[in-house]
Amino acid sequence: MLSGPAPSPARAHSGPTPSPPVVGPPRPAGTLGRVPSMNDLVRQHTALSDAELEWLHLLVSEWQLLADLSFADLVLWVPTLDGTRYVSVAQMRPNTGPTSHQDDMVGHLVPRGRRPLLDAALDEGRIVREGDPEWREEVPVRVESIPVRREGRVLGVIARNTNLLTVRTPSRLELTYLQSASDLAQMIAGGTFPFPGHQVDMDHVPRVGDGLIRLDADGVVQYASPNALSAYHRLGLATDLVGLHLGQATAELAPSRGPVDEALVKLASGWAPRGAEVEGTDCVVQLRAIPLKPKGTRIGSLILLRDITEVRRRERELVTKDATIREIHHRVKNNLQTVAALLRLQARRMDSMRGKEALEEAVRRVGSIAIVHETLSQNLDERVDFDEIADRVLAMVAEISPGRITGRRTGRFGILGAEVATPLSMVLTEVLQNAIEHGFGPEEQGAIEVHAVRGGGGTGGAGGPGKEAARLLVTVQDNGRGLPEGFDPKSGGNLGLQIVRTLVEGELGGGFDMLPASGGGTRVLFDLPLAEKRETREKR
Repeated sequence: MLSGPAPSPARAHSGPTPSPPVVGPPRPAGTLGRVPSMNDLVRQHTALSDAELEWLHLLVSEWQLLADLSFADLVLWVPTLDGTRYVSVAQMRPNTGPTSHQDDMVGHLVPRGRRPLLDAALDEGRIVREGDPEWREEVPVRVESIPVRREGRVLGVIARNTNLLTVRTPSRLELTYLQSASDLAQMIAGGTFPFPGHQVDMDHVPRVGDGLIRLDADGVVQYASPNALSAYHRLGLATDLVGLHLGQATAELAPSRGPVDEALVKLASGWAPRGAEVEGTDCVVQLRAIPLKPKGTRIGSLILLRDITEVRRRERELVTKDATIREIHHRVKNNLQTVAALLRLQARRMDSMRGKEALEEAVRRVGSIAIVHETLSQNLDERVDFDEIADRVLAMVAEISPGRITGRRTGRFGILGAEVATPLSMVLTEVLQNAIEHGFGPEEQGAIEVHAVRGGGGTGGAGGPGKEAARLLVTVQDNGRGLPEGFDPKSGGNLGLQIVRTLVEGELGGGFDMLPASGGGTRVLFDLPLAEKRETREKR
């Protein structure tokens, strides 16, 4: 196994000798150049099992680390089913250096024998490095092949391609990077990296450039990058890290309140592939430990770390903001309930029947808004399950005629934002109240059904063809006496229907209609756009 600590300067070359071209497979018609996924390529071209494919996914989730430490591009090649070719199933470019592959390599096929280093790594199961650089478009590239082993079997080969155009004398940091990359490459070749059962989300863990510490087998710091040292200084460290036992130093910097978790000491010593956070007085540092076992025995560890103080501060602000918003909704609900109670008291003192009815209608309108605010006060965001609200509105309105009119909901409203839920609850209250008061006589019995459908093309409004999931269709149907002859739902009706038209068409940007129901009764239809932005409705 060959592993140099630093790239050697490119030798003098009289003229570029381009590398043999690879053959790209024809793309299926209609894909518009879509790069095939690793699952598609492995299942179409190779004989790998599902467990072996999962191992490749685990490797690819981690190999940004290898690319950054190597300052090199990585391309994963897997032998095809007949063994005559290789197919490239994944590719990674470094964040720490120039790329050597300007074009995407995923999906390309190359015959066996065209790339001798791939053949040697696959057949012999060892890391193979080319003596002289390969020239690609006037750029010297050093090529290495790393076998990918799982449970004793070589599944494929990683081609590591380093752009040597900017080669210079490496610094201590770069030497540490390269040595760590060499150790990881040997672990990949030996089947001990990645770590089984320890898949990480690379978007939420420290990267090489955030901060790196190299430990020896005893957990003593051999090297700390400037970013890593700065993070520990912010935790309160007053000296250099090199020569310190990282686990003990980290435990001493952790808050003194309460016992220090022993797992943190072990993690900072690099004993296991784990992650944790260290919170100081004014700083939070995220750690990730990667044990190094290039020959099966742990020789040390890599500790990746980053200062996430600002991230955690923003998260705390968001939590505080959410709690404040929920408290506001709770207080608004309480105030609305107080208003409703005052209106009820006033209604009891009224001698006029019409005045009493008007106040009771106002109580129900206020109550429907209070229901929405009560639901919002219990959620983490400004969204509510409107099915629950619709059921409570049905129960509240049914109190007008206890025992005579039954109501039920079918279908689903689903999750709605507060800006839709509040006016829609008022609309539903008005329509149900109107149906009970005007659709049935004082002693008549009947039923009202509220039906909601998410999706469906809808009529008019935003969305249009292909935007089916952006609409809500609501039907409120009763089996009462029906509409008066010559009734015009666009202009007729009482105050309640005027409120409905204003809210549906003006606030919600939807459509509203009232029709005679087949078999008697009335159907009220709402067609509401859900994906339309609030600014558009406000302009309307």
